Amino acid sequence: MTAKAEIRDGFKFRGGRLALDLAATVTGRLGAAPRDLLATPADLDRWLVAALVEAPPGATEGNLIQARSLREALYRLGLARAEGRDLPATDRELINGFAALPAAPPWLDEDGRARLQGDVRGLLAVLAREGVELLGGDQSDRIRQCEGPPCAVLFVDTSRKGDRRWCSMNACGNKAKAAEFRKREKA
Repeated sequence: MTAKAEIRDGFKFRGGRLALDLAATVTGRLGAAPRDLLATPADLDRWLVAALVEAPPGATEGNLIQARSLREALYRLGLARAEGRDLPATDRELINGFAALPAAPPWLDEDGRARLQGDVRGLLAVLAREGVELLGGDQSDRIRQCEGPPCAVLFVDTSRKGDRRWCSMNACGNKAKAAEFRKREKA
């Protein structure tokens, strides 16, 4: 089984969990001009195909608003976990509301592969349930925010020591190490 690429159709998948990858659909979050990669319903369809399903589920403007709302709640909750703060009540209520919706069911195809079948709301319910399990589960204390400026990607630190600093060694980690090397060379 081959690992999926970190970048798929222009979206970052570095969080280790899809609930955190949804939160990464705002780039430059810590900068002066953040960019929303879910600008249109078609963008949401593209992300869902890159993350969960084989074909675009037909996102609407209403679905886009729901997805952005879930995304921001997941980001704030994940950041609270990363910083050791209490979880914001309104975000807990929002994610719980999405998790309570009927989820897109898994489906075993003729070729023996499992796929998710369902509409956008069902797929958002899947993401919310994953978020609930992550934020309230054993890995919640392993949620980190990337230390690579200006990256704000949240990720699950699966390193043995629990001291991973970057969302990706191939991206932010290499940039940080190269900057440290240049700094030492100047000195």
